[in-house]
Amino acid sequence: MDMPLSPFEPVSAASARPARPRSPVRLQALLFILTAATTFAAGVVGWQPMLFGVDDTLPTDIGPHWQRGLAYMAAVMAVLAAHEAGHFIAARIHGIPATLPFFIPVPVLLTGTMGAVIGMEGSRANRRQLFDIALAGPVAGLVVAVPLLAWGMLSGAAVPTTDNPFALPLLARGLLAWVRPDLAPATTIAPNPLFMAGWVGLLVTGLNMIPISQLDGGHVAYAVFGRRGNWLARAVLLAAIATIVVLGQYNWVVMVVVVTLLGVDHPPIRDEDRPPGPLRTLLGLAAFLIPILTFMPEPLAID
Repeated sequence: MDMPLSPFEPVSAASARPARPRSPVRLQALLFILTAATTFAAGVVGWQPMLFGVDDTLPTDIGPHWQRGLAYMAAVMAVLAAHEAGHFIAARIHGIPATLPFFIPVPVLLTGTMGAVIGMEGSRANRRQLFDIALAGPVAGLVVAVPLLAWGMLSGAAVPTTDNPFALPLLARGLLAWVRPDLAPATTIAPNPLFMAGWVGLLVTGLNMIPISQLDGGHVAYAVFGRRGNWLARAVLLAAIATIVVLGQYNWVVMVVVVTLLGVDHPPIRDEDRPPGPLRTLLGLAAFLIPILTFMPEPLAID
């Protein structure tokens, strides 16, 4: 999961030029290396969804699969780096102080990572700047993730749907029908490094574009609607809690708790009463389709 843009280190408003927050480079380098290692390991073991009850065993012949791990590591790190680079570059263009990304290694997850996060002086942005910075990350990530996903679909072997437990969002389903019209009914693509890197990219993007709190979607909602965006965030949180209870999707409880601790409402920004303009408003409304097309509430399709 890609974490939200958030304030990192205050910078004096009296500064003539916005200063870039000091980044703990050693920590960032260590997290990058650890995330590369955990994603490599996830690819080597074949993305075993052990924690979800699909398989409780690890493959014993992991040695021959180092190339799979290396390819997955490179591809998924490229997706995450592109996402964070989109935020960082947009922030720098607008003169908003931002840090380099902090990658998040999680060895117990089948993906090997929960994404990455940058620190940003969000309170210094106006609604137009906030919109550009927030949307640049998901767009940049999708520019890398979608071609990787398509490549993985083209090069992957066809298998029965029961042999690939990873659910496909609407965007991936349409892409699969387009690039692999040869697939017979009830078949899909076997997990492979590029397919899985693209899959992770869609999951990260869809999750981040949910319009709540300081997720990317929350930034976009606040940029488009101003303080009224907080009502949308509260409604989304209540809907998420109701969905978890009704459908029994308790694997998302941790995510809801994290978002709640971050704060459901968006913090104040500069020039809140100045709208972002008609073009950004239209793009923002269209951007709310991104989580619908890329997010899967149940990432594993367990029969």
